[in-house]
Amino acid sequence: MERRLAAVLAADVAGYSRLMGADEEGTLAQLKACRKALVDPKIAEHRGRIVKTTGDGMLVEFASAVDAARCAVEVQRGMAEQNTDYSHDHRIEFRIGIHVGDIIIDENDIFGDGVNIAARLEGIADPGGVCISDDAYRQIRGKVDVAFDDIGPQALKNITQPMPAWRMRVGELSARAIAKQSSGGPAPPLALPDKPSIAVLPFQNMSGDPEQEYFADGIVEDIITALSRVKWFFVIARNSSFTYKGRHVDIRQVGRELGVRYVLEGSIRKSGNRVRITGQLIEAATGNHVWADKFEGSLEDVFELQDRITETVVAAIEPSLQVAEIRRSSFKPTDNLDAYDLYLRALSAHYAHTRESLDEALRLLNKAITLDPDYAFAKAFGAYLYCLRHGQSWATEEEIDRGGRLAQEALLSSRDEPTTIAFAAHALAWLARDYNTALAAMDRAIHLNPNSAHILTRSGWLRVWVSDADRAIPDLLRAIRLSPVDPEIGYPLGGLAYAYLLKDEAEKALEYARRSAREMPRWVLGWCAVAVASIRTGRLNEAQEAARHILLISPTFSIANRPSVIRDQHVTEMISDGLRKAGIPE
Repeated sequence: MERRLAAVLAADVAGYSRLMGADEEGTLAQLKACRKALVDPKIAEHRGRIVKTTGDGMLVEFASAVDAARCAVEVQRGMAEQNTDYSHDHRIEFRIGIHVGDIIIDENDIFGDGVNIAARLEGIADPGGVCISDDAYRQIRGKVDVAFDDIGPQALKNITQPMPAWRMRVGELSARAIAKQSSGGPAPPLALPDKPSIAVLPFQNMSGDPEQEYFADGIVEDIITALSRVKWFFVIARNSSFTYKGRHVDIRQVGRELGVRYVLEGSIRKSGNRVRITGQLIEAATGNHVWADKFEGSLEDVFELQDRITETVVAAIEPSLQVAEIRRSSFKPTDNLDAYDLYLRALSAHYAHTRESLDEALRLLNKAITLDPDYAFAKAFGAYLYCLRHGQSWATEEEIDRGGRLAQEALLSSRDEPTTIAFAAHALAWLARDYNTALAAMDRAIHLNPNSAHILTRSGWLRVWVSDADRAIPDLLRAIRLSPVDPEIGYPLGGLAYAYLLKDEAEKALEYARRSAREMPRWVLGWCAVAVASIRTGRLNEAQEAARHILLISPTFSIANRPSVIRDQHVTEMISDGLRKAGIPE
């Protein structure tokens, strides 16, 4: 049998029998007109294939979950507009379910759990609404301009395990709401900081080669890092900026959602040994162009091009700033372009956060370090990736030792690059338990760059490990403010959960733990926080459900082998006791 992975959309008409009983011919004519004028054209526009139709519904296959979701949203909004001409009792309203999964193809029909789950999700959707699976949500989050509500695990007919599901708020256009599901409504616009504030959007890759996408992304990340070292600037972190990747955006909307005064956008064209970088700086509130320029050179000069762009942006935003400040704070990670290229590939790979992607990222970083043994950030980043593996119970003792050595080497060879220092300090505390050295190094990293969400998140977690909740909480909250729509926002949220456990504020800890687990459902430490906070607030059922998630992600997880880097024994015992009561085996 032929199988493939697909996004499946199931739709039917809510109250179809009632409508047919009231006016059979009129309902059929109205449904046919809707199909012809709206539904079928939208499916074709978004590259869907109608597999089959029934009297009141249809089954549609898409190659992309994003296409399926965008099609569903546009159909439901179009139907809402058309229904304004009808009374409530005569409106045709679709319910839609979407799932991403494995399907079986038999001639022109499709079968399997991928189809069944989509059909069951359609059954629990509201009239005029869209219900999607957790698998579909992970594919479309940040790519479809609509808000979501987490409706939790759903018991679906003939599906053995409860399925986490999400409800799309079809009527709400808010990218920031994607990162604020638990708030129960769209977040208000963020106030502008009292300093020049900027977001750097992903540059468009004009090379015509998808393999070069990582190059464009890496260049933008380096520009963000260089800008964030200037203490006069408030710079939105890379992960929030990159939620706009691949989308046509309104710069005014970006400014409102991220709370910034300026937005930098551009494109990169790489051809052979040449690269051309264009950029334009826009005042978000007015849409006026503040600055635009074009830079071209050979790949050997790519770091100089980055510096020139950064210096020009600084001068355009705040003419009184001295460009010499950006030169003093600039950092070229390596003179070996091949090693740097490998780092960019590793950076791109690691964002998938799977075991295989971390393996690939470490392979690339180790190759970069072999090419350039003095490449400090590659060592620091590699050490951090070993922390991620250890946190999921995937690291061997040999890997833990290697990560600790890489962190020590990175710190010894880097005194002035804040991101290198922060990642190395994080790993040194996690893997080598050298808290004092890590704390001193982290303080230096923040002094060098107080505007980095990455550094503040690492700092917040380090303070949690040494039971300094009063310092951890403001660092983690500022990290979230600097990167408000970060796809990895689960990390600072989880840190806040543990910080409030330290302060014996279990209800607040549980609130942050739940948000962390929703944002990063495959992160073990987030679910551990849910389990412990649930026990401490008397919610045994929720704690047991969290324990089931932990063991599903990491079947060998236990009290004895769980990764624990907390310095104070009584805190470690408190967490172990909570996990034990939740059902984690010894």
